[in-house]
Amino acid sequence: MKQLFTFVRKEFYHVLRDRRTLLILFGMPIVQVLLFGFALSTEVKNTKIGILDYEKSQNSLELVSKINSNQYFEVDKNLNAIHEAEDAFKAGQINMIVVIPHNFSENFIHGKKAQLQLITDGTDINMANQIINFMNNIVNDFYVENHVQQLSGAIPEIRMLYNPQLKGAPNFVPGVMALILLIICVLMTAIAIVREKETGTMEVLLVSPMKPSIIILAKTIPYFILSMIILISIILLSVTLLDLPINGSLLLLFFVSIIFIITNLLIGVLISIMTNTQQNAMLISLVGTMLPTVMLSGFMFPIENMPVLLQAVANIIPAKWYYEIVKNIMIKGTGIEVIWKHILVLTVSMIILFVLAVKKFKIRLE
Repeated sequence: MKQLFTFVRKEFYHVLRDRRTLLILFGMPIVQVLLFGFALSTEVKNTKIGILDYEKSQNSLELVSKINSNQYFEVDKNLNAIHEAEDAFKAGQINMIVVIPHNFSENFIHGKKAQLQLITDGTDINMANQIINFMNNIVNDFYVENHVQQLSGAIPEIRMLYNPQLKGAPNFVPGVMALILLIICVLMTAIAIVREKETGTMEVLLVSPMKPSIIILAKTIPYFILSMIILISIILLSVTLLDLPINGSLLLLFFVSIIFIITNLLIGVLISIMTNTQQNAMLISLVGTMLPTVMLSGFMFPIENMPVLLQAVANIIPAKWYYEIVKNIMIKGTGIEVIWKHILVLTVSMIILFVLAVKKFKIRLE
């Protein structure tokens, strides 16, 4: 036990005296949370639109006022002809045009919905679809407030469960947590062990009486502690700056995060065993873990839309299961009765990786 403590303390010295490493460990999580939470948000806010009002009646002005009074859209241009709209689109001045027809008030007085025309910039199809959906909701609310019937005879009630304001943080924060913990744990652990090989100190470890499992523990404990500190920092940033509540059990969230962190640390150990230089370890860590996490974890792209083969590959990526667990706990507020299968997959992955790491390390000791 004394040997383990001494080795862990030595590893802490290696980390704390390297300012660049500290910057990566604590600077990158803060930057990514803020970046994904604010700059890369998918929310529709203050989108500039143009209004082409052919009628200019009291009713149409009330509709324009309602559109302009919400946080999603800003009426930037009042157009007089359709060709002005085309020029505004080409100049990138607006993202949508609402065309109010001549018979708007006539239909409005008779309690019917006029056929508004919504024109968007289709060069960004995702953004265009979001803008149309938001505008449809605003227009429907306007008709409901004025007791105007829908053409089909019924006005549907639209609700967004768990994220009624369509904020980007509930989607990005769980993915950022998985991505940051994976990069920190895998990359830093792999480099730390390979550094021992390059400096020649690994030879001392190879002839020491320490067991392989003790060496693995000693190299991973410092990064486990640092990862827990980073996890707490991410949660605090999410709650305080991004207004993201934790609807489920915080204790369960930390328990699952510990399993995920250990799993990633063991992946880093395996990478370090297979490589002899820090450059190779870094390359494999980034390409072999970060890209699959971004592409196949469901963080950026829906897994259901992928081919069956890629869906099967996604199921063996620990980040995919962790991402779904965090979403369920933080956003939906579900308990272990819903996510126990996800936790089981992560636990089995952790055990398999630990057995492989110890076995491979024994081979190198012989």
